[in-house]
Amino acid sequence: MGMMKEFKEFAMRGNVMDMAVGIIIGAAFGKIISSFVGDVLMPPIGLLVGNMDFSNIAITLKQAVGETPAVTMKIGQFINYIIDFLIVALAIFLVVKGMNSMKKKQEAAPAPPPEPSKEEKLLTEIRDLLKK
Repeated sequence: MGMMKEFKEFAMRGNVMDMAVGIIIGAAFGKIISSFVGDVLMPPIGLLVGNMDFSNIAITLKQAVGETPAVTMKIGQFINYIIDFLIVALAIFLVVKGMNSMKKKQEAAPAPPPEPSKEEKLLTEIRDLLKK
């Protein structure tokens, strides 16, 4: 039973829960980006290059023989995945850059000077009394 308790403590740590939430949101974000690239971005690009559909671009390494399917390298699908990656990387870069600039603004604000200690206050009072 000790191992189950240990696992429960591990699974309920803040870091693990944060990571799980990040993975779930990342998977959903990946689907959005894939749809954006495949359904929104690639059709106009294909139109610009002569109604070419990148997902259908393939290099046939071996022709189909009988019931054996052809062996192909799907270059177009690979291009789509590269574009997906670049868009996700750009989005993450912009988020991190925004967070870093917010951190710099917080660090740039000067902290108020620390309040003098009791000894310093007492010495200041003694000094002021001696001046009088």
